[in-house]
Amino acid sequence: MNMNEVVESLTKIEQNYKLFQQQQFSFIRALERTREEAHDMFRPVSSIVQVQCYKDHHCYNSTDRRILNMFISICNDLRSLCQKMETVHPGDSVTNGLLEKCKVLLNDSNDLAAIRATYPHRVVNYLSLEEARHRYGGVVSLLPIVIDNMWEWITYSKRNFLPNGWDPVGKGQETSKSYRNTRYHVCYHYVRESLKTPTKPGCHLQPTLYSLLHAESALTQPLKFTSTLRVRTDQLKGHGE
Repeated sequence: MNMNEVVESLTKIEQNYKLFQQQQFSFIRALERTREEAHDMFRPVSSIVQVQCYKDHHCYNSTDRRILNMFISICNDLRSLCQKMETVHPGDSVTNGLLEKCKVLLNDSNDLAAIRATYPHRVVNYLSLEEARHRYGGVVSLLPIVIDNMWEWITYSKRNFLPNGWDPVGKGQETSKSYRNTRYHVCYHYVRESLKTPTKPGCHLQPTLYSLLHAESALTQPLKFTSTLRVRTDQLKGHGE
């Protein structure tokens, strides 16, 4: 597996995670019902294997089974990708540490009770205080934390292991949030597919992150991201083929 394939695979997984995140309420309700069936209402949901056990032995609702399956499937996809990322390059202490952290978090029996996803993720904020503190804060934080670590691995690898180097925000413009926003910065080097639809001169193209990350061409000038991820069409001229 090469770096482009890693980016493509992680982007697909992240898209699935976004769909899952939109259904967080259903996920929490499914856990509530299966925990009740298991007579396990006092213990926090603190591991992947615990969710698997609820699904396999205490889930009698097709909607609940679907959303629990979705969570487990994304965990499996991330675990598989993590193993493949180890073959891309030998790495150093930073990249190896990031992958090791991901592997530990994705271990079926790893205790997730104490982990919490922080800003810009809001998954914990959507829980009630009781749920966030004692029951579901860890399990809803798992996927965004792992995905962030994998994007950080990509950013660091591109900067330090690609022949021509890689600077996602421009020389001298490194910010403390650059790793956290990696999936947006990666767009600098993957912009072809979003340019296939012609636009009128002076209009703004608002490509999706998914298509940006699947592209191969780079902009001739640094791209300034706004809250709506707008791109001036004159910057993109000549890259639409």
